Formats: sequence, structure tokens, C-alpha cells
Amino acid sequence: IFRTMGYSNLAASAANAVVKPQTAAWVSLCGKAAPLVSSGLFVAPLPTIAQIVANKSVGSLPLLPYSSMVVNAFIWTAYGILNAEMKIWSPNLFGLFMGLFYCSNYKKYVPKNASNLPGTLSQHVRYGGLLIMLTLLLATGLRKSLASPVIGKMGVIVCIVLFASPLSTLKDVISSKSAKSIPLPFTLVCMLNCFLWSVMGIFELKDFNVYFPNVLGLLSAIAQFMLKLAYGDGPEKSGGEKLLPM
Repeated sequence: IFRTMGYSNLAASAANAVVKPQTAAWVSLCGKAAPLVSSGLFVAPLPTIAQIVANKSVGSLPLLPYSSMVVNAFIWTAYGILNAEMKIWSPNLFGLFMGLFYCSNYKKYVPKNASNLPGTLSQHVRYGGLLIMLTLLLATGLRKSLASPVIGKMGVIVCIVLFASPLSTLKDVISSKSAKSIPLPFTLVCMLNCFLWSVMGIFELKDFNVYFPNVLGLLSAIAQFMLKLAYGDGPEKSGGEKLLPM
């Protein structure tokens, strides 16, 4: 019996020795891929912005995904620098420039009196600017041990807004039975990005500020994808032809 138990323990130890390196390698792969996919996330809205430029109209597309991208990227760039974590600050610095590019193009074609972005253009500029200034003041005015957790929690809140922002049009999607306002490229890359950062945040960085918003973001992206599958770009005519907006 003892000999059998010894063999069992030996087998369990051998199995753990095999599983742990495999798990570590998987987590390491996610950690390396996450910053790259983040860059893909920041590039994903390019087709949507190109469509806005081509149509010379933003249609029913909200500004929130792009304005929150600017604020989110700025906050996480500061957080990454404070924690000397290049995997965090480098992709977000790229995202900051891309977000500014998207907002600049969006601003050219949005009606001046638009108030369903949600809110108005001036409100996005005002509140986004306040958050950026607050981040700068915290990063430069407080000790690192105090500034880092506060900026991290700010990042959690803004990150959740960024990932959930396409759901701001949820009511219109359901009532019109059209998910045209949900950008598919952004949603797909969001799903992959959130999955990778969730794994990296839990197993490698062990940082609540990293994994918590990404777990929620993953659920949000899945919900948006399901809406896109359910409704597509709108109802079809009996002949299979899409109804064109009036």
C-alpha cells in the first residue's frame, strides 16, 4: 500500500512539474501578445473612421469610444510609467496618439449642435481634459506609493467606460433591430485584448487594476458581439435586401 501511495505521489509530482511549465509558458505568451493586441485594438476603429470621412457624416456613431480612448490611454500611460511597466505604458502611448487622431476626424463631421454622443462635443472635451489634468497633478504632486493606486483606480473606471461605450446605443439597437452603431472590428479585437490582459493581470502582474476592468470588458465585448450577430446592420426586405436608412 505504501509503495502504491509512493508511486501515486511521485506521479502527481511529475504531473505538476509538467503542468506548471506549460501554464507558465501559456501565461508568458499571453503577456507578450497583450501589448501587441492592444495596438491592434487602437487601430481597429480605422475602418469606421474611414467610413465617416468617406460619408462626411458620423451618422449615429457615438464619440464616446474615441474620447474615452484618449483619456484611458493617457491614464494607463501614466500608471505604467509610475510602475516601470513597459508592457503597460508603451501600447497606451500609441493608443493616446491614435485616440487623438480619431477625435480630430470625428470632430470634422459631427453636427455642432449634436447632443447624443452621448452628451455634447464640448462636454467630452471639458471632462476629458479635467481627467487628464487630474492624472498629471496626481502623478507629479504625490509620492509614487500614493499616486499609483489612485491613478490605477481612475484607469479601472475609464477602462470600463471605454469597453462598454458601444452599449450606450443599446436602446437604439434593440428598438431599430440594427446593430450598425456597434463597430465590429473594435468589438472583435476588444474580446481578444481583454482575454489576454485578464490572463496577464491575474497570473503575471497579479494586479487588480489590470485584470478587473479587462474581465468586465471581455463580458461587455461578448455582449456587443452577440447583439451584432442577432441584428447585423438592420432588418432585411423579403427579397433579402437590406433596408436603407432614410
